[in-house]
Amino acid sequence: MDRSEVEAMKPLSTEAVDLVERRIEEEHGYLSWLNTSVDLVERGRVVLSIPFDDKLTNSDGGTIHGGVAATLVDTAGGIAQRTAFEDPLSGDVATVNLNANYLRPATGDLRAEATVVRSGGSIGVSDMTVTSSTNGDADEVVVGQGSFRLFRE
Repeated sequence: MDRSEVEAMKPLSTEAVDLVERRIEEEHGYLSWLNTSVDLVERGRVVLSIPFDDKLTNSDGGTIHGGVAATLVDTAGGIAQRTAFEDPLSGDVATVNLNANYLRPATGDLRAEATVVRSGGSIGVSDMTVTSSTNGDADEVVVGQGSFRLFRE
């Protein structure tokens, strides 16, 4: 399925959206520690965010470590693929390949948006963009693409 076919599927159930939010925000140790929030989950599109925190910065104290943005790219891309499952509560997704291109240093809150490019029988591809907001101004800091192994039930 390509992006338009995924978006044409029936909307996600409230149960599915609530499960994603709970697993990311409350149950996942690492993502919870990062204070990750689920801002949007819909067919073919996911938005996640992480607020700025000094514990996430490089030794310069002002820029966020690139691994935090890479975590958002990977997580958002995989969850976007899950939204292409007929039942997003079944099956699983695993990262096969992840590409993150760093455009500039992140100095504020991070926001990742992922969209499904294609979701096939066993492999899916997502595009991801991360922005960093400081004082209301958002700059694009990372663009990426990921391939994910889809384990459909």
